[in-house]
Amino acid sequence: MTQIGEVALWLALMVGVWGAVMGFAGGRMGRGDWVLSAERSSYALFALLATTCGAIITSFVRNQYEYQYVAGYSNRELSLFYKVTGLWAGQTGSLVFWATLLALFGCIAVFQNRRRNREFMPYVVGTVQTVLVFFIVVVLAASNPFTLMEFAPADGRGLNPQLQNYWMTIHPPTLYLGFTAFTIPFAFAVSALLSGRLDTRWITTTRRWTLLAWFFLTNGIIFGMMWAYVELGWGGYWFWDPVENASLLPWLTGTAFLHSVMIQEKRGMLKMWNVLLILGTFLLSIFATFLTRSGLIESVHSFAENTTIAWIFLGFLSALILASAALVWWRRDAFAPESRLESVLSREAAFLLNNLAFVAAMLSVLWGTIFPLVSEGFSGQKITVGPPFFNRVNIPLGLMLLGLLGIGPVIAWRKASPRNLRRNFTAPLSAGVLTAAVLWIAGARHTYALLTFALGAFTMTTIIVEFWKGTRARARIEGEGFFPALVHLVERNRRRYGGYVVHAGFVVMFMGFAGAAWDVEKQVSLRPGETMDIASPFGHTYRLTYQAMSSYPATNMTKVIASLDVSRNGRRAGVITAEKRTYKQREEVVSEVGIRRAWNEDLYLILAGIDDLDGVVQGTNPRPLATFRVLINPLVPWIWIGGLIMAIGTLTALWPGEEPRTPAVVRTKVRAPRMAEVDEPELVEA
Repeated sequence: MTQIGEVALWLALMVGVWGAVMGFAGGRMGRGDWVLSAERSSYALFALLATTCGAIITSFVRNQYEYQYVAGYSNRELSLFYKVTGLWAGQTGSLVFWATLLALFGCIAVFQNRRRNREFMPYVVGTVQTVLVFFIVVVLAASNPFTLMEFAPADGRGLNPQLQNYWMTIHPPTLYLGFTAFTIPFAFAVSALLSGRLDTRWITTTRRWTLLAWFFLTNGIIFGMMWAYVELGWGGYWFWDPVENASLLPWLTGTAFLHSVMIQEKRGMLKMWNVLLILGTFLLSIFATFLTRSGLIESVHSFAENTTIAWIFLGFLSALILASAALVWWRRDAFAPESRLESVLSREAAFLLNNLAFVAAMLSVLWGTIFPLVSEGFSGQKITVGPPFFNRVNIPLGLMLLGLLGIGPVIAWRKASPRNLRRNFTAPLSAGVLTAAVLWIAGARHTYALLTFALGAFTMTTIIVEFWKGTRARARIEGEGFFPALVHLVERNRRRYGGYVVHAGFVVMFMGFAGAAWDVEKQVSLRPGETMDIASPFGHTYRLTYQAMSSYPATNMTKVIASLDVSRNGRRAGVITAEKRTYKQREEVVSEVGIRRAWNEDLYLILAGIDDLDGVVQGTNPRPLATFRVLINPLVPWIWIGGLIMAIGTLTALWPGEEPRTPAVVRTKVRAPRMAEVDEPELVEA
């Protein structure tokens, strides 16, 4: 099977080159047969890459340690689940998986457009196949999954212990789904530039593709945050790590694009800006893939093995940037706007400000991420940029975006009148001011947290009012009950109201972020039977009693578990445990945290140290002194709830609605202007 996979990979390279050439040449020469051949090659390419993936998974399941990739990321005691996910556990397999997902999306795009948008498809197929050829070349030239060892070891090295976590098995593939799905809108934008068809058709054609890519990328980032929170054992979920930042960059520009296209659809503005945004989003996706594999940055998320791939990626990225810039410059005269910005008090201005904030955030994150490389290149000394820089720049931008979420969807197009402003913003402004006042009276003094809750209340009120007004109007017109009217309202305009739900999730998530202003942390050393108290910012007190520590062997590891009883204000609230795991093959010790969740906070326990770990494992010291870090993280559960709400909203917007009915065509007689006594039949839509 593995030999078949390697042959399939080489065949995929040839098929990909053929498809790319036939796509571009067929579009240029107007040869439909060549274009059809390119489209059919998309299906063959996916089948070949899927075969390669199957061969890699088979080599993991069969423990074929003669292959370097399998020996480096698996061992005999590794569970079947992690052996299967070994496909994307390392650099080599993840590149093949990336290409396979893109080939799948390419097939779907070809199938969807087999009878429509035919003028776009030659260059779309050519672009997708070109990207696929690049990834296949990288795999074959610098990261072949079928490279053999000089001798086959009896067992493999095993999977990195920090990757043996459920969230880490779904985090990378979800990110890859987002990165690869953005290739389809990019390909349509390239096709629009090459063909000169720069109206809104390429945007409306790829609207769901953009939403799908954004959905996967958003969830991939959230899954990564969850993994960091439960696995890395430092009490947080985001540290502005270079690879974290790399995944955030295309999300920022992709989100800006989702908003700015509405201005082009409604007012015919920002045509060049929208093209630049989607081109930039794809380029940043390639940059994120490059950064993870370049070996140029240090990150717990990075799995680079050699810098050869870095140079190949850098060359491809440079070529893409130059080609994209050349295409935009070539078509610069086709981007003339159909209307102008008439007032700063308008929806166009709010959306434009929204875009500027997203792009400013992207540039700040990009600069902070690459600055260590820039400083090392110019001075020979790598200067690291830490969280204080990113927070100082991006928290104000985030607050600005939070406020714009409540302004953009309801302010009038062209120019808002005083009446429009009073009608739409009196209640939200009152809610925001009231929320800030209540929190101030309650003792909250953290400026950013107060602003977050005030702006969150403002935005959430605008969303609730929009749902209320729409539902009430439909109930009155259609004679429906409130809840049927609400359901039918959303069904009739999924894009609009799904977007409102996404905004609501964003607000909830931001409030969860703001909870960090009231974090509580305490570190103590205890022996069994001793207790510690920690006060929550919500007014209650937890008491933790260290009961015992136990050790037992498990598959692929040895576990040492500390158990603590938890009481809240004197009432027993359960047991919380934290672990130290010693993995056999890699001889690494990893902490596993304990988390007791509530709707408004997490009690977070880290087993920071054991004074006699060997004695515990050997059973000679059942009562060791243990050091615990205990944290209370207010509102962290709201982050995950907000992410779930955002996912529901995106799926609502993505869900296909009823197909619009084709208007009936009837013949009627009308009198032609300036002509007497002559009746001509005219087609009129009824």
